[in-house]
Amino acid sequence: MSAALLYGGHVFANGIRQHYLRYGGKGQPIILIPGITSPAITWGFVAERLAERHDVYVLDVRGRGLSSTGPDLDYGLDAMAADVTGFAMALGLAAPALLGHSMGARIAIRASTSGKADFARLVLVDPPVSGPGRRPYPSKLPWYVDSIRLALAGINAEGMKAFCPTWTEAQLRLRAEWLHTCFEPAIVTAFEDFHKDDIFADFPKLGQPSMLMVAGRGGVIEPVDEDEIRTLNPAIEITRVANAGHMIPWDDFDGFFEALGDFLSR
Repeated sequence: MSAALLYGGHVFANGIRQHYLRYGGKGQPIILIPGITSPAITWGFVAERLAERHDVYVLDVRGRGLSSTGPDLDYGLDAMAADVTGFAMALGLAAPALLGHSMGARIAIRASTSGKADFARLVLVDPPVSGPGRRPYPSKLPWYVDSIRLALAGINAEGMKAFCPTWTEAQLRLRAEWLHTCFEPAIVTAFEDFHKDDIFADFPKLGQPSMLMVAGRGGVIEPVDEDEIRTLNPAIEITRVANAGHMIPWDDFDGFFEALGDFLSR
């Protein structure tokens, strides 16, 4: 266990049990929101570095990890965004920053524009920008569903390598251990929402300092998307990690933090 990890906990907020991991404990609070099939524990290696300067809370998004799950929950973007605002208020976090990856970045955008809580800064790491009339998200749904079903039956790091061939052995083991906690209907709903819910309408509403971090090899955000986002919100800061795919800190850990720079500490 890392010395930076203080504890894991649960809080009842927005009508569900939300599980989180807290790292560091000093400095500005940051809520880290993982992507579509990433339980909180899989972001521990990033949280450890952030915890050198910040008080970091990594969430298990509903339907993943140890948070509430099951067929009766709403897994839409608005519900997940309300979880984040409810979480911040339940723990009494004063104007935390939000750092979201992929789906988590979309959640951060929607939470910040809801007007239900104040967030000091946003770091939006390679959010899907698909939507009605836009090009599809480059990953395909079977990639997620097939790996989850194998994880439910029991899979090891070697088996997971077919889905994540560039990952380290430690990263593969962790994904093999935790992927079974990702509730398939939650993942399907989130993936479909990538194409149904156009996040571009939210960009003009972002009033706080915001950074968009783009994966140079991800194919998720293209230069034309960057241009449109700049037009919608000229204040947004756009950085690029040239040698990383969509899972930026997995592909280029140092590049991720170089791109982030001192943004969270300004």
